[in-house]
Amino acid sequence: MIVLDVPQDQNDAEVAFWQGATGRQLKQLKGHPEYYGTRLPDGHMGLLVQRLGDGPARVHLDIHASDVNAEVARLEALGAERVKQLEFWWVMRDPAGLVFCVVQAPAGSLDDSNAHRWD
Repeated sequence: MIVLDVPQDQNDAEVAFWQGATGRQLKQLKGHPEYYGTRLPDGHMGLLVQRLGDGPARVHLDIHASDVNAEVARLEALGAERVKQLEFWWVMRDPAGLVFCVVQAPAGSLDDSNAHRWD
């Protein structure tokens, strides 16, 4: 998932821009009014505009995992650091200090066609 983090005062313009740029409607996510998103044409990648409470605009990636704790531990072993745990995901930093998230994938959404197993 590609996530565009934008300040509150730029959110509406950002949603409108990316709807026009992608030709797809970005819908508000149920229960999370700060997010507007869509699946991109390939069906495997998504675009999400996240309204920030504060902070500069930036782009970050979400890694969807069936076992968030195992994926966080695997990424820590590669040099990532935990920043903060939220509802069902971890905010992390890679070795260069860039923010990304490890998110619990919806049940049944990952399979051999769209996921990598780290067994």
